[in-house]
Amino acid sequence: MHATEAEAREETERMLNIYADFMENVLAMPVVKGRKTDKEKFNGAEETYTVECMMHDKKALQAGTSHYFGDGFAKAFDITFTGKDNQLHHPHQTSWGVSTRMIGGIIMTHGDNNGLVLPPRIAPIQVIIIPVAQHKEGVLDANRAVMDRLIKAGFRVKMDDSDQSAGWKFAEYEMKGVPLRLELGPKDMEKNQCVLVRRDSGEKRFVSLDGIEETVAAMLDAIHDGLYQRAKKNLEDNTYACSSLEEVREKMKERGGFAKTMWCGDEACEIRMKEEAGVTSRCMPLEQEHLGDVCPVCGRPAKHMIYWGVSY
Repeated sequence: MHATEAEAREETERMLNIYADFMENVLAMPVVKGRKTDKEKFNGAEETYTVECMMHDKKALQAGTSHYFGDGFAKAFDITFTGKDNQLHHPHQTSWGVSTRMIGGIIMTHGDNNGLVLPPRIAPIQVIIIPVAQHKEGVLDANRAVMDRLIKAGFRVKMDDSDQSAGWKFAEYEMKGVPLRLELGPKDMEKNQCVLVRRDSGEKRFVSLDGIEETVAAMLDAIHDGLYQRAKKNLEDNTYACSSLEEVREKMKERGGFAKTMWCGDEACEIRMKEEAGVTSRCMPLEQEHLGDVCPVCGRPAKHMIYWGVSY
């Protein structure tokens, strides 16, 4: 709760930016930050702000919301505080939080036909070590030594020394989305090297065991950046401007994604867009663009640029 409207609005915006920072810099999910329409905002809120993400199937996910309630709820429930003027006042309130939908968002943004693809910064296992020809003398000890080095450097590491075949292990941890696989066998030991395989791209590299900690750190960062750039490209390639309701309807049938148009602000036009084009308003982005002067539904003067899409 906040004493003033300005403090509450500042908190609402701060939380939205925390969402966006976490999703982009930890989950590798690019977002569109914006404000919900009156029709889509939280019941009882004066304003609802949102971060919208695009899944790899081109559908929208409302990934997190932050609400400014004003003092309406405080008045309804007679919540008061004593201000600096020694008088009773109703506080201004905010509400925010994210849910397990973030887990679904990670799966639907990065996953592929082989299973999960987990961003390195939240992956329970960042590096899976697979000993090659592990029954040969010294192989397990060499793998454990590498594992110990990586754990000491702060990475989340597991070694699979079970009796399953190497191919089974590769498929198992690929399905689980482990970002980086490290393979080390007798021939690698002779050359003081190992093999690193990226989950996101399948790229395989032979690298020296000298400085393996720095190499793994750089590759995990590269995986994060690769996941983010791939998701960002999906967002950018499938976000397009439209100038009419008919164009929104046709392009949504063809390609999905986000259609951005101008809008007069009238709920009737928002409802028509849903009924006739099958899309809901996602948000009025904080970074507004000028795409024209009139609403594509009714032809009246436009007030906002808005994103439309099909959502989960």
